[in-house]
Amino acid sequence: MRGPLARFTHPTEVPVEEKTRAETDKETGVVDNQTRNSENDTDPESIDHDAQAGVQKIEATTKVWSKSNLIMAYIFIWIIYFVDSMQQGMGTLLTPYVTSAFALHSLTATTGVMSGIIGGVSKLTLAKVLDIWGRPQGFMVVVLLMTLGLVMMAACNNVETYAAAQVFYWVGYNGISYSLSVFIADTSHLKNRGLMLAFISSPYIITVWITSPMAQSVLEGIGWRWGFGIFSIITPIMCLPLFFLFTWNYHKAKKAGLIVYTPSGRTFWQNVKYYFWQFDVICLILVSGGFALFLLPFNIYSYQYYGWRDPLTICLIIFGGLLLIGAVVWERFFAPVKFMPWELLKDRTVLGACILAAVLFVEYYIWTAYFSSFLQVVLNLNVTQTGYINNIYSLGSCFFSFIVGFAIRYTGRFKWVALYFGVPLTILSIGLLIHFRQPGTHIGWIIMCEIFYAFAGGACVIAEQIAVMAAAAHQHVAVVLAMEGMFSSVGGAIGGTISAAIWTGTFPKALAKYLPPESQANLTEIYGQLPVQLSYPVGSPTRDAIIAAYGDGLRWMFVAATAITGLGLVSVAFWRDIKVKNLKQVKGNVF
Repeated sequence: MRGPLARFTHPTEVPVEEKTRAETDKETGVVDNQTRNSENDTDPESIDHDAQAGVQKIEATTKVWSKSNLIMAYIFIWIIYFVDSMQQGMGTLLTPYVTSAFALHSLTATTGVMSGIIGGVSKLTLAKVLDIWGRPQGFMVVVLLMTLGLVMMAACNNVETYAAAQVFYWVGYNGISYSLSVFIADTSHLKNRGLMLAFISSPYIITVWITSPMAQSVLEGIGWRWGFGIFSIITPIMCLPLFFLFTWNYHKAKKAGLIVYTPSGRTFWQNVKYYFWQFDVICLILVSGGFALFLLPFNIYSYQYYGWRDPLTICLIIFGGLLLIGAVVWERFFAPVKFMPWELLKDRTVLGACILAAVLFVEYYIWTAYFSSFLQVVLNLNVTQTGYINNIYSLGSCFFSFIVGFAIRYTGRFKWVALYFGVPLTILSIGLLIHFRQPGTHIGWIIMCEIFYAFAGGACVIAEQIAVMAAAAHQHVAVVLAMEGMFSSVGGAIGGTISAAIWTGTFPKALAKYLPPESQANLTEIYGQLPVQLSYPVGSPTRDAIIAAYGDGLRWMFVAATAITGLGLVSVAFWRDIKVKNLKQVKGNVF
């Protein structure tokens, strides 16, 4: 690599002396300071006996299954993504009809926040389940949780049942998506992983067009309860084949002698103690509790009497931060079995990729929060047209991720994708919207910016995921993916908060400034209700005033999003330029 950023890269030559192994691994991408127990452990195709049980099981499984089994597994994974994306898209449209009976109940908003937070932090626990007990076992747990959530949503008659259903559903939904990403990491070489990640995202190209008609058909026919009820039956049926395929091949590996079951000899309480330390329960409690307490105020502060100055809001942020600091201290100095090696926590590629994930979620939630309203109020688009514009990202990013996957496979490197294309194009696309947010803008310019943003998103997401995986040994892949997900959750919460702060700080003042005297009395209704904004005819003084107010509010949202995305460029610059073309991370018969 040439240029001013060359100092951030390392040579990829591998010294042969055993004493430099840790340094060698770090330079080639894998941070792994573990000692090897035998000569067989140095065989790149042998099962890593230093890894946790779940990792050893999946390595043994991939060594015994056939190419046809591998292809079948990817077909099953694609079908699961297709069903889940279809259900999630339809469920989003059905949710207003479910919550209408509870709309005035204060628990509803808090439930949505808590279910999202719990769904995000649950990945940390699931990562340990996948590593210690096994991939199929963890996958089946989240399938059951999602199915239970769907059943409860179909049968709910009160807000308490709906609240519990949302928690079960989002833990299961996020868990299925996460565990399938870990499956992809287990069964593909790093140089091909971008292509495999693009492949499993491709169902969104289809489902964005069919979820709306499905939801309309359900509402006009069988009703929203059976809309959830049908998928409570379909989801486990579609997920079971993949579970049985992995389980069957695991038993083949066991019969072949690749996995030897040795009774532990531990009593019940000894098992409790053993798994308590293996799961690093103290770290999980500190991290999960810390993130939950820290993120919750960002979403519910507006419901508190004093907002950010409310004692409850301040206490949640302080105690959440203290718990997160305590988790770092525990992992650094006291944990007998570390949740993630300290070397990975400090690794600039892992940390840089996590920061990029957070930045992308921050900027996305800043500028998209009121973008749909902008399209309808300022550009006078109807709901269907607005939906098509919003779907550009899903379509474009999924399509372009294939091109990115092929590019990474051909060049063997991923850093350039984010550094020279993905992040700069993201900055450009959002920056252009600072200008094109104005009234009178032709819709073609908005579509152009959306296409740029979609292509950039496809590049950034693939690159950041490969970055965290390339910097870790196979046994730590599940954990680093969970950490990346946590940074995304933090970024989304912060982005939503910034967006709300900008909107509440600028839009009402702009309305008061631009509204004609005869509409000043309706300022509160205009501010709080989109239908009221749309009720004023295009070209009327009040509609023109609302459009001008949108311009003032969105200007600072786009400025903030553009500025924050610059941090992503810095974080990518610190990545190591890892060559994944010849970097072997997984074993057995894989893509």
